[in-house]
Amino acid sequence: MSYWNDAGGIHILGGDLETMGNQANLSRAALPCQADVGGLIGQSAPMHLLNDLIGRVSRSTSPVLLIGDTGTGKELVARAIHFGGLRCEKALVTVDCSALTPTLVESELFGHVKGAFTGADCSRQGLLQTAHEGTIFLDEIGELPTFLQAKFLRALQEKEIRPVGSTERIQIDVRVIAATNRDLEAGVRGGTFRQDLYFRLNVVQIRLPPLCERKVDIPLLVSHFLEKLSDPLQSVRTISDGALRRLMAYDWPGNVRELENAIECALVLSSGSVLTADDLASVPYGTSARNAPDRNELVPLEELERRAIANTLLETGGNKLSAARLLGIGKTTLYRRLRRYTQLPADRLRAERGPNGKQT
Repeated sequence: MSYWNDAGGIHILGGDLETMGNQANLSRAALPCQADVGGLIGQSAPMHLLNDLIGRVSRSTSPVLLIGDTGTGKELVARAIHFGGLRCEKALVTVDCSALTPTLVESELFGHVKGAFTGADCSRQGLLQTAHEGTIFLDEIGELPTFLQAKFLRALQEKEIRPVGSTERIQIDVRVIAATNRDLEAGVRGGTFRQDLYFRLNVVQIRLPPLCERKVDIPLLVSHFLEKLSDPLQSVRTISDGALRRLMAYDWPGNVRELENAIECALVLSSGSVLTADDLASVPYGTSARNAPDRNELVPLEELERRAIANTLLETGGNKLSAARLLGIGKTTLYRRLRRYTQLPADRLRAERGPNGKQT
């Protein structure tokens, strides 16, 4: 069987899930590609929680601190909060603090007047003033120079700025969303980040899950990237089970951005209409999954199987049907294995089956 998405023109190639002993039909686990909130894609338990948090904080104007590894989608979350909130009609100004020139960062944020410094031929409005009545998104806030942190804190508290070279103060009203992949608490302890600024920004904290914690979303993401990146004149709109298994086995330290790059590279290298495992040149084999044995550890096959089932259930949020699909076994086989490992009573197993005798 295969899945076909008429709207997106995408189908995911797959075999028969119920054929015991055959390859895993991972691609049948793919759902229609869809962006849930603000372009974020995923139906896993961590993504449902994230979407719920976005919906709740969007209704306020309090500062938000986004914590997450590189490539987890912090800017997408910031956009979702802004455009789903009370200030959606106003500007969203994005500032990459790591890309600001140290000698000009103060002018970039607060603006300057004509003649404030060499080269200041005219007055210029700062980014904080540009975001007035809207939202300013400060990406990589941990890179903000220490000499500027006190002035930035004062601007947030007093709701006013003073451009470089000026004696006048300008009132501002901005919502602040900050993001970092650094441990800001460690920065506070080490003296590289002001504690009072950390408390001011960390009113609402949202942690973005890495891709290795929501691998069940990989088929959805792959469908999205195939649609987004395929050449209209020579489009590759299918992916084999072998290729999807390889994607699922990798832990993606670069997260969704790394997955997108891997799909783009595979599309460039692909010579056919189906993306295969051989096309995934940038994706290493193997994984460092939880409970993976040390290379010198001798583990019985039964224990390896138990660990694989436990890891997969974690990744699917306890969804046994999805876990069976990812493991390449029938759902009845998975329940039989669970009974063996957990000594699940027969009457409880029957209770977990639906009224027609089917597992949930």
